[in-house]
Amino acid sequence: MNCMKCNAPLTSSAYCPRCGCNVTAQKKAAALSNLYYNQGLEKAQIRDLSGAITCLKRSLKMNKLNIQARNLLGLVYFETGEVVAALSQWVISKNMLPEGNPAVGYIDKLQRNPNRLETINNSIRKYNECLEYCRGGNEDMAKIQLKSVLSNNPKLIKGYHLLALIYIHEEEYEKARRQLKAAAKIDKTNTTTLRFLKEVEAQTGRATNLEPRFRMKEREEEKKASFKVYRSSHDAVIQPAEHREKTITNTLVNLIIGLLIGAAALWFLIVPARTQKINEEANKKVVEYSDKMAAQSAELDRLTKQMNASTESVNTANDQISAANNKTASYENLLKAWQAYTEGNYTTAANAMESVSADDLSVEAKTMYDSIMGDIGATMQAQYKEEGISSYEAGDYDSAITSLERALSISENDSDTMYFCARAYDRKGDKENANRWYQKIIENFPGTNAASDARDYLAANGVTDTQQDTGTGDSGEDTGE
Repeated sequence: MNCMKCNAPLTSSAYCPRCGCNVTAQKKAAALSNLYYNQGLEKAQIRDLSGAITCLKRSLKMNKLNIQARNLLGLVYFETGEVVAALSQWVISKNMLPEGNPAVGYIDKLQRNPNRLETINNSIRKYNECLEYCRGGNEDMAKIQLKSVLSNNPKLIKGYHLLALIYIHEEEYEKARRQLKAAAKIDKTNTTTLRFLKEVEAQTGRATNLEPRFRMKEREEEKKASFKVYRSSHDAVIQPAEHREKTITNTLVNLIIGLLIGAAALWFLIVPARTQKINEEANKKVVEYSDKMAAQSAELDRLTKQMNASTESVNTANDQISAANNKTASYENLLKAWQAYTEGNYTTAANAMESVSADDLSVEAKTMYDSIMGDIGATMQAQYKEEGISSYEAGDYDSAITSLERALSISENDSDTMYFCARAYDRKGDKENANRWYQKIIENFPGTNAASDARDYLAANGVTDTQQDTGTGDSGEDTGE
């Protein structure tokens, strides 16, 4: 463990051997971080993923540099189908420890399998579409698409929850129970899963057993062989009739009569049945074609609605991806700035801080951001001021305004920077912004030469200031005049 102030290796002493800082609280925080990490690891091993996430977040709250806890948190997120959250944790871990970090392997493994990553991204996009279907009352389409989502991403717990919620709304409680049991196999203590199961149990009056059953079915005893009952009967004896000799004429007559009777039977029995069968098959084909046309019409309506909704879904997904990329870039640059800051390289830290957006940072990261800015803010402000004045003297007023306003965004307690910013706007021809900065000089630095000069420039621009100059003092020099 290293001292958080001077980065020197710590010993068993309560004080840093280099700077003498009391590191008792730091050691306690590190010990608590390791304790929560161990608890999270135990919960993850028994698939208590919700409890593991809670413990690992507490571990990182105690010690942001706990690489093992951050990597494990990413794995737990990945196991629950939250791939974006997992990648965020691994990217932060990779920037903290570029060498010998398992997170590098996790990221490379995902990047080497673009088809799998694309499948996961599509499943998340389709899940968002299912949410829109549910909000629009199209629950049938949501069910069909959710089944496809879960087949491609079977670890997405949110997908099981949404499908179970649809079944509960349709009062198909047993189907909802099956989806919730599948979600419980991934995360045993997920509060949403347990809450939905409680609702299903209340509606069906039957408890749900989430434990696996390993009971062998008992074999039934073989029934006793039943006795066969043999029944005897007396057959009637039929005596043969008296033999009569038949002539050829009688035989032919009987044959013709038989043929005529057979033809009549064929006509009255077989032909009507054949005709009826043909009619039934024709009617069946008509009904089948009608059903196909209705199904195609419904599919055409569904595709039309999906096409109309796809544009908005794609734009939403692109905005989310762009926001995630910007947030990741801010964290990466913040970590670079922190590393340079701890090494005493304030110039490098200042350059990295230029690309950090404070709005994208969490509360904890914002604390780190404010800590760095508190020490290198003056360095950054001086750098921006020097760049702005150089651009002003070279006649590049747009670049001068950009650099000077960056310096003023850090602190406006500098009359020279404010003066050159106003003059750059004035030289550019933007009288409105120039007068705004002149007025700020008069208000923030009354009684100085800068305020007196600003009042003169306001008058030259046709603006009369009501404040009176009460004295003299230092002011910035307009080297371009």
